[in-house]
Amino acid sequence: MAKKRVLLKLSGEALGGQGGFGINLPSIQKVVAEIKKALKKNIELAIVVGGGNIWRGAGKGIERVTADYMGMLATTINALALKDAFERNGIKARVQSAIPVSKIAEAYTRDATLSSLKKGTVVVFAGGTGNPYFTTDTTSALRAAEINADLLLKATQVDGVYSEDPKLNPKATKYDRISYEEAIQKKLKIMDTSAFALCKDNNIPIVVFDFHKPGNLAKALSGGNIGTIVG
Repeated sequence: MAKKRVLLKLSGEALGGQGGFGINLPSIQKVVAEIKKALKKNIELAIVVGGGNIWRGAGKGIERVTADYMGMLATTINALALKDAFERNGIKARVQSAIPVSKIAEAYTRDATLSSLKKGTVVVFAGGTGNPYFTTDTTSALRAAEINADLLLKATQVDGVYSEDPKLNPKATKYDRISYEEAIQKKLKIMDTSAFALCKDNNIPIVVFDFHKPGNLAKALSGGNIGTIVG
C-alpha cells in the first residue's frame, strides 16, 4: 500500500512550558513521542511549526513587517529544537527554511522535500512562507499543496471546530464535518481564510483535532472518528 503523505501543523505553544511559553524539553519530548507512534502508520510526514511560544508580534509596538520576520526566526528556533528531539529518538529529520539561514538549516526546495519524505525522513518547515503578512496556517496549506499532501492535520488544544469558542460558550456547537465554504462563510477562526481557500482549491482535507490527548494523532491518521473534518 502506498504511503500517505501528511502535513502536520503544530503550534509553537505545543513546545512551550507553563502557559505555552519558551522551549520546554518535556513538552517537546511528548510531542515527539506522539509523532513516533504515528510514524508506524505508513506515512510520510512534514511539519510546519509556529513560533507563538517565543514571539507574538501583534500589538507589540514593532512595525508589522519587522515583527513578522521576528516570528519567522522564532519558528526556526522551534524547528531546530524539534529536529534535535527527533534525532535523539532515532528519527531521521531535517529542517528546511523559507528564509536564508544556511549555517543552521537548508533552504526550502520542493524537490529536496519530496526526496527526503520518500526516504522516510521527517521534514520540518521553518520560516513560514518567507514573506510577511502570511501566517503559519497559510504556510501549512501552501506546503501541503506543494508536496501533494493527502491530508493536513491541524493540531490544537480543543477537540475540533466549534461554532464559537467552547471555552467562552459551553453551548457552542461542535462540527463533526464542515465544508471549506461553510468554514469560510462562518468565519471560523481555527485557520485563516486563505488557508481554507488553498486547501479547497487543491482538494486537501483538513482534520482539526486535540493533539494533547495521547493517541489522538495516530487515530487521526487511521481515519478514526476524531475531531472535525473540513473538506
